[in-house]
Amino acid sequence: MTLPRMEALLGLLVAALLVLAALSTPWMKFVLTIALAKGIAVLGILLLLRAGQVSFGHALYVAIGAYSVAFLAPSIPDAALLLPAAALVATLAGALIGLFVSRYREIFFGMLNLALSMVFYSMLEKFYHLTKGTDGIRVPPLTAAGMTLDRVTFEWTVFATALVLALAFGAFARAYLLSPMGEALGAIKTRETRLEFMGVSPRRVLLSAYILSAMMAGCAGALVAMTTRHVTPLLSYWTASGELVFIAILGGAGGVLGPFLGAIAYELVRVYAAATVADMWQMILGAVLLLVILFARGGIWGLLSARAGKGAGA
Repeated sequence: MTLPRMEALLGLLVAALLVLAALSTPWMKFVLTIALAKGIAVLGILLLLRAGQVSFGHALYVAIGAYSVAFLAPSIPDAALLLPAAALVATLAGALIGLFVSRYREIFFGMLNLALSMVFYSMLEKFYHLTKGTDGIRVPPLTAAGMTLDRVTFEWTVFATALVLALAFGAFARAYLLSPMGEALGAIKTRETRLEFMGVSPRRVLLSAYILSAMMAGCAGALVAMTTRHVTPLLSYWTASGELVFIAILGGAGGVLGPFLGAIAYELVRVYAAATVADMWQMILGAVLLLVILFARGGIWGLLSARAGKGAGA
């Protein structure tokens, strides 16, 4: 069995397990919805990692998507319209910012994204009359395709939407990475001068991936806002961006399933660690990341693909 086919089958299996977990343990539905949303955002970071670039400020677009929902919800209280609207706003912001940051590479690329994210965080904090500052904005009850649903039904609707989007974005990212544009991302990581010799603009290649990653992060932010129904400036704080990079390392960047495996593992470890030892859950997460870096540099997906390769060889 080829690796892409195995990845697709494993993705469907994980989706089925998530549905079973949400059905058997109702409170898991909230945790898994957040995990799927973060997985979608990290999937966008995966595209940038293929080009050898790490964004330390990608939570900016998660916050843009979430605040788009919060600002538009009073006038457009339908989740079916708010989700594409948030994705569009994040995409436009990614295109505008990408025109600037796509000129830079490595640490300059990462730190510029971090700086812009912190500028946005400060704006959300200071413009209290518009954003309510650190108190955040409450998202009013929403409808789904014009239907008014009770709380439990709406939660299931958002969970199903997050699951469908995760599968769709995963399939799209796999196709994109196998396309000429996706292959060009790898060339940026190795030696982008070769692309210029071939008449391909590395900046345009990176810009296209950056815009796609911003769109995914915007969708993730919209899902987070619909799930928690409360958005705060902390969504764009540097720790939120670091959390996305943490998940990318934990899940592994070798396949499109890695971000979702990392996000699910991260949320479950955090929830159970906080419930068990509330004052030490950060240390537990740090220890998990340290173990991954030392003994599984390919992340969770790297371990699974290595086992699958050994099984196929046997």
